[in-house]
Amino acid sequence: MKKTALIFLAGMVIFSISSASQQDYKGSPVLKSIADEAAPGISFLSWDTEGGDRVDTNLLRPDSAVKIQYLSDGTWRDVQMKKRRVEDSGAVAYALEAGKTRLTWRIEPYEIRGVRGDVKFELSSHGETVLLRLVFPFDPKVTPTTVLPSIWQDNGFFRLPAIINAPDFGPMLLKEAHGRDIRGTLEGSRKDKVADLTLELSTLTPDSPITLTLTPLLLPAPSGLRDAADLWPATRRGWLNALQPCARWGEPGKPFSAPAGILGNNIISDPASVSLWFYADQAFLLPEPAAGISLMPLVRRSIDYWLDQRMKRDDKGRLTGEVSGYWDYGNFLDAEASPIISAWDYVESTRDLDWLKARLERLELVADFLALRDVDHDGFVEAVQSGNRGTLVQPNRSCAWWDALNCGHKDGYTNALIYRAWRCLGDLESKLGRTAQNAAYTRLADNLKSVYAKTLYNPQTGWLAWWKSADGELHDYASPTLNGLAIEYGLVEPALGRQILDRLWKKMADAGFTRFDLGVPPMLVPVHRSDYLLPVTIGIPKREDGTDTFGQYMNGGITAGHVLHFLAAHYVLGEPERADKVLRAMLERQMRGEFQNGVRDADLQGIDWTTWDGKPSGYEGYLADSFRFLQAIFLRDPTFRSLLYRPLTR
Repeated sequence: MKKTALIFLAGMVIFSISSASQQDYKGSPVLKSIADEAAPGISFLSWDTEGGDRVDTNLLRPDSAVKIQYLSDGTWRDVQMKKRRVEDSGAVAYALEAGKTRLTWRIEPYEIRGVRGDVKFELSSHGETVLLRLVFPFDPKVTPTTVLPSIWQDNGFFRLPAIINAPDFGPMLLKEAHGRDIRGTLEGSRKDKVADLTLELSTLTPDSPITLTLTPLLLPAPSGLRDAADLWPATRRGWLNALQPCARWGEPGKPFSAPAGILGNNIISDPASVSLWFYADQAFLLPEPAAGISLMPLVRRSIDYWLDQRMKRDDKGRLTGEVSGYWDYGNFLDAEASPIISAWDYVESTRDLDWLKARLERLELVADFLALRDVDHDGFVEAVQSGNRGTLVQPNRSCAWWDALNCGHKDGYTNALIYRAWRCLGDLESKLGRTAQNAAYTRLADNLKSVYAKTLYNPQTGWLAWWKSADGELHDYASPTLNGLAIEYGLVEPALGRQILDRLWKKMADAGFTRFDLGVPPMLVPVHRSDYLLPVTIGIPKREDGTDTFGQYMNGGITAGHVLHFLAAHYVLGEPERADKVLRAMLERQMRGEFQNGVRDADLQGIDWTTWDGKPSGYEGYLADSFRFLQAIFLRDPTFRSLLYRPLTR
C-alpha cells in the first residue's frame, strides 16, 4: 500500500510527496512540509528515509521558502499573496497574483509518517499564460542537498527524472509523471553558503498539466551482496553521500569556482581531479540507484571536464598530459591516475566503446606523462617535489590528495594509484584490440610492482614508509592507509602483508587508539613539522616532533574515506574479522549522521576530519570522500572484489 501527499497545482502543476509502505523500510520514512503564514510557499521541508528524527531539522535556509516565481519582462519575480485563509480541514489556501494571472494555491500540510497522512498542494490558474518556476532554497550548512539527474547537459541544465539527495536525511526520487520534459539548475555560493535547486516549468495551460512526484528512495540491496540483510540497512541512506555534483558557484573560468554538475568535495566546494576515482568507484559498485537514473554519465561528464578543460599546456600551447589537481595547482601525480581509473570504471560499467575510442588518445597522453616522470628509469614514478624535510612551503602543495603532507619523490600513495591506472588503461586497450598498447602499459605496471615494496619497506619497523625523499630518507609514519592500499592492490606479497597488518594493529594498541567508530588514523605517529606544509596551515605543529597537534587534520587526524584501504587489505588477505569490527562500528556512527556536520569551510570546525577522540579537525564539514568507506561492504565480498579489481588480477 502507498499513501501519497500531493502538492497539487490544479489544471497546472501537480507536485506530490509520496511515502512508501512500512514493509519496505527498516523504519518507516517520514516527511514534513509546513506552509508559510507570511508569504506563499513552504517554509519547512524535511524528510528521513529511515524514519528517524532528522525530519525535525529543516532542509531549507532560515527565512526562506520553497516558492513559485513567474517570468515578467525577462525577470523572475515572486508571486504576490493577496489573501490567505485556513479551511476547516486545516488546509491553507493562498490567493496569488503572477502579473495579470491569478493563481489559487491550496496546501494541506501534514506530517507523513509511514503509510499515514497526505500533504496536498493545489494551484489553479486564471488569465494569461505565464511561465513559472519552483525554487528550493536548500541550506548546505544543514546538509549539502544536491541532485543526481538522469541527464546533465553541457549548458549546465539538468533534466528529470532525478534523485534529490539530502545526505544523512536520505534520497528522494523526483519525476514528472507523464514524461514531460522538465529542466532545472543548481546554483550556489561558497561565500554565502547557499544552494538553490530550481525547476523551470514549461508554459502551463489548463489542458496541459505537469505532475511532479517526490518519493522516498530506498536503494535496493545489490544482488548477491554478502550479509546484505544485516549491513545494507545501515548503508543505504548514506551511500549516495559520496556523490556530490557541484552547484555552479564562483566566477566561471576562474580557478576558484565550479561549473554545475561536476563531482566534487561538496555542492559548494571544489571539484578535485585527485578525488574523482573515489566517486567513480562508488558509482561503479551501484551504477543505477533508481530506474532511469544511471550515475555513470555523471562520472563521464566529470572525466571529460578534467581531460578537456583542466589539462595544462606547455609554453608553445601544446597539451602536456598533466591534469590540474584543483584550482590551478599542478604537480599532483594522482591527478593523472584518477581520470584513468575513472575511465575504466565508466567503460567497464557501460560498455561505451565509442566514448573510449574518442577519449583514448587523451587518456594515453595522461598515462605517458606519468611514464615520463620515472626520471631515474627504475620503474617508480618520481614526483617533482623532493619530499626532503622542510621543502614543502606555501603556496605549493605536495604530489598527492594529501596536499599538506610533504610527500614527494618516490611517493607510495600516488604510485599505488599509478600502478592501478596503468593496469586499467592496459585493460581498456585490450577492449579495442590494441595488443601492443596493452603490452606497453602492462609492462609499466609490472616494472612498478617489481620495485614498489622494496623501495618503501622499512626493516626497522617492518612495514612500508609513506615516501622516500630525494635525499634517500624513508618518511615512515606507521600508516595504515598507505600500507593498506599497497596490500589491497597486490603490491605487497600476502605473507608480508599479513605481518604488516599484525604489526600495525600492535602499534595501534600501543598508541592507545580505540575509537573504531571514527575509523582508523592514517598514521599512528606524529608528523614532523618539517614534513608538513610550511609555515602555516591547518594542523601544522609548532614542535618539530609533531606532538602538539597530533590528531589534527593531516597530522594523524582521521578521515573516514581513507579507512577503506586498511579494511580492504584485510578482506583481500582473507582476514575479515578485525576489519568487520571497525566497519560495523563505523556503520553505527554513519546511521547517526556523524561523519559530517554540514558545510563549514572553516579551520578545525569540520568533522570531515576528527581527532582521535572525535573532535572536529577538518575544515570542509562535509567531504564527499568520507563516505567511500561504505565501499567496504562490497569489498568484503570476493564477488564484488573480482569486479572492481579485475585489471589488478590479470
